Amino acid sequence: MSNQDLSHWQPRPAPAHTPLPGRFVRLEPLDAARHGDDLWHALQGPDPALWDYLPYGPFASREPFDAWLEGNAASRDPLFYTVVDLASGRALGVLSYLRITPKDGVIEIGHIAFGKAMQRTPGSTEAVWLLARHAFDDLGYRRLEWKCNANNARSMRAAERLGFSYEGLFRQHMIVKGQNRDTAWFSIIDGEWPKCREAFERWLSVDNFDGEGRQHQSLEGLRR
Repeated sequence: MSNQDLSHWQPRPAPAHTPLPGRFVRLEPLDAARHGDDLWHALQGPDPALWDYLPYGPFASREPFDAWLEGNAASRDPLFYTVVDLASGRALGVLSYLRITPKDGVIEIGHIAFGKAMQRTPGSTEAVWLLARHAFDDLGYRRLEWKCNANNARSMRAAERLGFSYEGLFRQHMIVKGQNRDTAWFSIIDGEWPKCREAFERWLSVDNFDGEGRQHQSLEGLRR
């Protein structure tokens, strides 16, 4: 793989900040005025661990929360999306592209903050799938990254479930909220994407869920 001939390679386009529709959720460019009320209620809810491994939050009042949303909405790297639940029409979380490197075809998914109502739902998986599919299929990127605090068991498990391969540990990588952060690195590369894409599509299909919304087959099982 290290000897690949990439003389034909051309830099990829940066992602356009446009909506990405799915079956369970729709990703919309973050808009602090339009999404702020929903996100305040969703992200200040009954999940005290939500902000533990993020470099910001929790927010004691609405004013700093709105300032945080406005800063994110104006940013182009990270490029933030709001996750809107199609059944309720409510915004239930945010996530972003970041470390966008068109010349190398490398892009990361991160800054994931999903409210309690969105966690462990098909919509949470679909939100990541929509960004992954856009990066590989629409934009032609070669590598999709996922990084997290090595102590963040939920994020580590999510990366593995979603098909990212563990690549290693960056020891003493950052200081976040006065604590050391060892960073775990994961990725999916373009040669792995077709198998991952097929598993996502089969998992998200209508016939993979019963009348109560329970999965018949796991995402990991469909990749085997």
